[in-house]
Amino acid sequence: MNLVITKENIPAALKWILICALTGVFSGTASAFFLVSLEWATNYRESNNWIIWLLPIGGLVIGLSYHYWGKSVVKGNNLLLEEYENPQNIIPLKMAPLVLFGTLITHLFGGSAGREGTAVQMGGAISAQFTRFFKLDNSDRKTIVILGISAGFASIFGTPLAGALFALELVYFSKISFRSIPLSFLTAYIAYYTVEIWNVKHTHYSIPLVPEMSLTILLWIFIVSILFGLAAMLFSRSTHLWGTLFSKTIVYPPLRPFVGGIILATAFFFIGTEKYAGLGVPVIVDAFSTSAAPYDFLMKILFTGFTLGAGFKGGEVTPLFFVGATLGSALSIVVPLPIALLAGMGFVAVFSGATHTPIACTVMGMELFGLESGMFIGLTCIIAYFFSGSVGIYKDQIVKGAKYHLYEKFKRKGTDLL
Repeated sequence: MNLVITKENIPAALKWILICALTGVFSGTASAFFLVSLEWATNYRESNNWIIWLLPIGGLVIGLSYHYWGKSVVKGNNLLLEEYENPQNIIPLKMAPLVLFGTLITHLFGGSAGREGTAVQMGGAISAQFTRFFKLDNSDRKTIVILGISAGFASIFGTPLAGALFALELVYFSKISFRSIPLSFLTAYIAYYTVEIWNVKHTHYSIPLVPEMSLTILLWIFIVSILFGLAAMLFSRSTHLWGTLFSKTIVYPPLRPFVGGIILATAFFFIGTEKYAGLGVPVIVDAFSTSAAPYDFLMKILFTGFTLGAGFKGGEVTPLFFVGATLGSALSIVVPLPIALLAGMGFVAVFSGATHTPIACTVMGMELFGLESGMFIGLTCIIAYFFSGSVGIYKDQIVKGAKYHLYEKFKRKGTDLL
């Protein structure tokens, strides 16, 4: 598709506009249903704490469903990245209901997980179905993957600009067709407004006080941003570590979330709180006004890495928000910056480091917190990105550029620090 509309390419342009509209509407509707269902599951669990003891049964159900019906889609977001890099097969539509069901079960019984992975996978599975109908080739299918990611992310978080940029930046170091750029934005906005039409609300955050920039503040930004980057690295490697341990020690996949569920339920019982179960949105909101405990971010990393590594379903992004916001909030005790600003900086910076998407995260921060904090958010996201290591939450994401070459230089010298 040529970006310049002429009489000859009007049919192609209309085709892609229709694909964007269908992807946005269906993905947005799926996300709206997911958000409502997720709120119900969370409220039910919080009102019936005993249900967390059913987490092993929920894990077994998830494990069995993927073992018998979902082997082709068990890779989740990594499957989308694989298909973008090397299109082989149309992503099965069953990815959407399976990940939706698995995520709701995870949250209902208290697993520590997010929601972005679910929305992105639903968006990717939905958009892929237009391949046959519109007779798309491999180049077109790459665009389809971007549209699905864009629609899912924008609709689940209510951030259309960040959603479009996230999809593009996630696959930036693969070949991107120029047509994907405007189409990604169009799809993101359609998905976003679809959720709005369904009258489903997103969580709102605010940073009421933003100080003037100074050299001293710049120094503090640099210091806390390094800590955010290291937290992102710890989160990513923790998730991969638990996944590897479970796959090596438990041969039969359905038993992994069953055993993991037993351990998780027991752990929540002994620590005497379910603060680290589910999304943890109330804790994130509180972090903007009240200093979080200095160990909150570490506990969320531990429980989320264990939950996802065991085979439960969900996403990593909201837990990353939790980790960043609580770490920033805890740092407010020693760092002379407003608590809400530190929480907001951490909120997006840890996400930036773990996904290698500093531009999308900067835009997301401004969409969520306002333009006034843009300079703080942007600097923090970029610095955290460089200090988060070469391994992110998505194993199949291609990481190149200045950051990649920096770590390759370390490896050649025999120093694999990050």
